[in-house]
Amino acid sequence: MKILVINGVNMDMLGFREPEKYGSMTLKDLEKDLYAYSFELGTDIETFQSNHEGEIVEKIHSAKNNFDGIVINAGAYTHTSVAIRDAISSVEVPAVEVHMTNIYKREDFRHHSYLAPVCIGQISGFGVNSYKLGLKAITDYLKL
Repeated sequence: MKILVINGVNMDMLGFREPEKYGSMTLKDLEKDLYAYSFELGTDIETFQSNHEGEIVEKIHSAKNNFDGIVINAGAYTHTSVAIRDAISSVEVPAVEVHMTNIYKREDFRHHSYLAPVCIGQISGFGVNSYKLGLKAITDYLKL
């Protein structure tokens, strides 16, 4: 089983950006942690991060026939990108949307996700554990 983990805009600033919300773990630390956890699950992962919407869309397109599932934190694109939503929908690869913070406890504009309707589920508010929960959820879903 192979899962693509996508991190979107500003996620490369983990550990530096608003540590009171996102903690001190860097993206590299998070990826290392996820690789270790994926080994426990018996799942292979590939990680990807971009601040560019088109690159994220192209990476999602590459998931067709190459990955069994997607875990995605599109960052702010969650609330703005019909293109990423349509890309997820077009590849017919199950996806789980994750967020480190609880988007429903933040600004009103963050309460709407364009991605949620085309994902099998959404996990938010558990910090870096949101990724682990998302990875476990997609792995369990694919085993059904």
